[in-house]
Amino acid sequence: MATEESASMMDDYETLISTTDVELLKRAWRNEKAAPEILQFESSLVQRIKEQIELAEQNVEISEANNIDPLTVSLYQMDLDRTQFLLRSYLRVRLQKIEKYLFYVLKTDEYLNRLSKQEQMFARRCTDDLGSHLDETVLAKLPDNYQSILKQSITSEEDDMGTRSSLSRFHSYSFFLVFKHYFYLLCMNGCVDPVLFTLQSHVVSQLHIGP
Repeated sequence: MATEESASMMDDYETLISTTDVELLKRAWRNEKAAPEILQFESSLVQRIKEQIELAEQNVEISEANNIDPLTVSLYQMDLDRTQFLLRSYLRVRLQKIEKYLFYVLKTDEYLNRLSKQEQMFARRCTDDLGSHLDETVLAKLPDNYQSILKQSITSEEDDMGTRSSLSRFHSYSFFLVFKHYFYLLCMNGCVDPVLFTLQSHVVSQLHIGP
């Protein structure tokens, strides 16, 4: 009975693997890496890939339990590892883009709708955490007119602190340069310790406010 179940699992797995989903995932990963902006999340493809991974894991476990030829098991494991690597890489490059263009993605419906529900939750949590961090370490020490995390000053008509894309590198530096400039003024006026100025400049530059 166990042997028949194992054979059935192998047949199902081979049928799934014979499709082009893994190749489609590889293409989606490469496209995401090459594109300067975040692309539409491949929800159906990712769901199918997750199902294939789950089936492959079950297949490997059953094969090992039934003393199937170790070489055969290792081949299944290699396919499993490759698929998991592609999926992790695809999701990772998307998260990196979300972190880089955080504010711009959240305020632009076109890009926000390209994210999965989990990615949208991730983006909002990152925004909340980053906002809290900057409020405590930077914004509270700036003049009232410059304490917005989204605008360069209260005179700005729209949110102009978010990085748009790698195609607009000038704007990538604006967030960092504004904070560095006003920290310098505070330092010169004796409001901020020079050591703190150096540390804060480093912190802001590491929050991916540059390209």
